[in-house]
Amino acid sequence: MEATVYNQQGQSTGKTKLPEAVFNAPWNADLVHEVVRLMNSNARTPVANAKTRGEVRGGGKKPWRQKGTGRARHGSTRSPIWVGGGVAHGPRAEKNFQRKINRKAKAAALHAILSRKFKEGEILFVDSVSFQAPKAKEARAVLDALAKIKGYEKLAAKPKNVALIAMDKKVDAVLKSFRNFGNVSIEEFRNINPVSVLNHAYIIVVNPAESLKHLTAKTA
Repeated sequence: MEATVYNQQGQSTGKTKLPEAVFNAPWNADLVHEVVRLMNSNARTPVANAKTRGEVRGGGKKPWRQKGTGRARHGSTRSPIWVGGGVAHGPRAEKNFQRKINRKAKAAALHAILSRKFKEGEILFVDSVSFQAPKAKEARAVLDALAKIKGYEKLAAKPKNVALIAMDKKVDAVLKSFRNFGNVSIEEFRNINPVSVLNHAYIIVVNPAESLKHLTAKTA
């Protein structure tokens, strides 16, 4: 398999070979759904915490005597059936949402997603992205130049999650140049995962010759 490589001015500079296992994997909707569901579960932070009747302040005095009033017997105004009382079976902060994900399953899901995005023309390969100094103006110029490539016009127009720029290594000037763009994310290619790939319209792979080595070595 081969793909066209462009420079940051949007001009074609040649071809690059792609690993079949990563970019020609069959689509497996059930596996992708399961892996993404588990990853989202692991990312949850349990902040909701309802108080039980034992944690709500007050309610120490019996509302009225046990017998002779004609009303139902109650021992505390902090019972769950009272307004202002505790919550029965409510969310608790100590709930554990962590779920185990098999390494091979996660890799297979990532390969399936990358293969589908590649077939649908949503992965762009760029030989390098570099700036002398952090400049948001230059970063915008790169996006505008790449948006002129057929099929990638949304790079200059889509307001949210337009692109995940996957680099072979972190470069401070590039990170700082793009950090004010709310619709662009920067990540090392070796750290991309099914959720991050699915959350963006396009994947821009920088220096594919080196970037793809990280993925094939990690998932071999």
